[in-house]
Amino acid sequence: MNDNFSSLIDGAAFNDGVFSLTIPSGWMQGRTTYGGLSAALCLETALRAFPDLPPLRSALVSFIGPAGGAVEGRANLLRRGKSVAFVESELTSGAGVATRCNFAFGARRESEFDRTFTPRPSLPGPDACEPFFPEIPAQNRPPSFTDHFGVRLAKGARPVSGASEHEFHLWVRHQDPHAQGIVALLALADMPPPAVFPMFKSFAPISSMTWMVNILSDKPDSKDGWWLLQSRGENASEGYSSQDMLVWNSDGELVIAGRQSVAIFV
Repeated sequence: MNDNFSSLIDGAAFNDGVFSLTIPSGWMQGRTTYGGLSAALCLETALRAFPDLPPLRSALVSFIGPAGGAVEGRANLLRRGKSVAFVESELTSGAGVATRCNFAFGARRESEFDRTFTPRPSLPGPDACEPFFPEIPAQNRPPSFTDHFGVRLAKGARPVSGASEHEFHLWVRHQDPHAQGIVALLALADMPPPAVFPMFKSFAPISSMTWMVNILSDKPDSKDGWWLLQSRGENASEGYSSQDMLVWNSDGELVIAGRQSVAIFV
């Protein structure tokens, strides 16, 4: 079975308001589906349920429980005004609710403001950067979902290297060249491990709890498929970490600003 991103999305069914598919093992992160895919499936559910929505502007994602195997998505229109629509979407499996998202969609409006206050840092391009995940023993290899992405380290340290840094910049793209559009971008934007993961001295469990994403362009695109992702840890204490996350396209346009709360078991 072809489990690349576009085949997974295109092969999913949508009947009577229910989005359904089976998650292949190659998209798992431990005992649950990779969080970026779960959020993307919630977004795809919303777009199929309400195909005339304006562009996505913001997403609030809660990773509530594990999901794997057969899953279903459902969406509910909470309110639709003149330019903004709010949709709640959730992904469920046999274990119950796995992921719940609140999406805000908004039509473009004329504004006197058209500025980015956070320029992309000056860093080498992906072709000049080494792979983020080094060759490591099989028992410590990255989760299987990472095989669906090309990942290059532009700045910072690698996972579980006992580093002092709690910030890194990664070039990331889908291995599937047909994975394009906002659903594919949301799936990619959650790919980096927690910003404090390079500080770990040995492998230990991690689990994203919540993720907030603001989409800063109504048609985000990166001409060569590469996106520069920054994760910066702000705090790690009492078994949890907090981090900021930014995404630029290959032309240096800031397209996503986000935040995430992560449970760390070390």
